[in-house]
Amino acid sequence: MDNNTSLMNKDIDIKEVLACMARAIVDNPDSVTVTEQQTDDELTLILNVAESDMGMIIGRHGKIARALRTVTKAAAKITDKKVSVEIK
Repeated sequence: MDNNTSLMNKDIDIKEVLACMARAIVDNPDSVTVTEQQTDDELTLILNVAESDMGMIIGRHGKIARALRTVTKAAAKITDKKVSVEIK
């Protein structure tokens, strides 16, 4: 299999990528939801978690939240989309 073959698959569900990462981090994975808002040129994903899991998602000095945003944006780049992530 060619290395470029995996990059050619642009059927990545960015919303599911974010949800899976968040579920792996929190204590209450059933409470994780991701909604999306589409504007003209950008997709905004809104990550909702239980109040008790908010600290785990944000992390120390926002490091986990920054990592979630970075990986989500990297996945979106493969699909040629501009994405931002909000955590609520």
